[in-house]
Amino acid sequence: MFASPTPGSFPPIRPSFVGICGSDLHEYLSGPSTVPETPHPITNATLPVTLGHEFSGTIEEVGADVTRVKVGDRVAVKPNLYDGTCARCVQGRVNCCRNLGFIGYSSNAGGLSDHVVVDEERARLLPEEIPLDIGALVEPLTVAWHAVTRSPVATARTALVVGGGPIGLAVVQVLQAHGVESIVVAEVSAQRRRFAATLGATDVLDPRAEDIEAKVRSLSGDAGADIAFECSGVQAGFDSALKGVRARGTVTVVSLWEEKPVIDAWELVGSEKHIIGSAIFDGDDFEAVIDAIASGMWAVLPCLLFRVSFG
Repeated sequence: MFASPTPGSFPPIRPSFVGICGSDLHEYLSGPSTVPETPHPITNATLPVTLGHEFSGTIEEVGADVTRVKVGDRVAVKPNLYDGTCARCVQGRVNCCRNLGFIGYSSNAGGLSDHVVVDEERARLLPEEIPLDIGALVEPLTVAWHAVTRSPVATARTALVVGGGPIGLAVVQVLQAHGVESIVVAEVSAQRRRFAATLGATDVLDPRAEDIEAKVRSLSGDAGADIAFECSGVQAGFDSALKGVRARGTVTVVSLWEEKPVIDAWELVGSEKHIIGSAIFDGDDFEAVIDAIASGMWAVLPCLLFRVSFG
């Protein structure tokens, strides 16, 4: 199968490695929610769709007008699609496009296809320092990169990450790359707690056995974490993140929720805390992650292991 390319120049890619995202599992097991049942406004694609939006591959052919990539190039695919005309896109917030789509959800073919045709802009060159298996991790790492850079990380010494799934663990690596001194992870899974410690978390807690707020305060001079990342998608995790940050601290919500959370307004108002959202990635985030991996800013191999383990 081939994706329906956007107008312009495009190369066919043979995928090499594909990540299985939690959203892919949800689409497969619970029926379509992101995958369009009616033609998508950007691509006109509809069911059936081949999944896979986290992938790398090799270019096997290029269109006549392609100038930036060539046959044989190794690339990571930047999967987000936007219309470029809605008010959000005009304001430069293409990651919040009202018609947001993805290769692998909103196109006829994704990374699990034999070949995928994408617009030239979607194929981002991988330096020699980045093998193709790590190239498939660029997309989920970019989600974490965007979440961290959305927060006031430059002034943060202590960070709390609630939820140690693939994105939560990627947030740990990005926080480490940004030089955060104390990274606390709250996670119920023993296996994921072990991964968090391997990836650089300074403290790993089981929220079923420990008081997260009290522990974080004890690690921060009774203040609380400077920043927190809600990566669990459950009410208890959201509560821990909000209570775990200091006065005027910032909680960044990264997880996708199936049910609306309840917000403790007094906790929010009484301590003047901030809650912000983080939607996929923006601007040059994707390229910044490729550059960071290539420069050796952080080791991604353990990240590959948890991605294979948890999907």
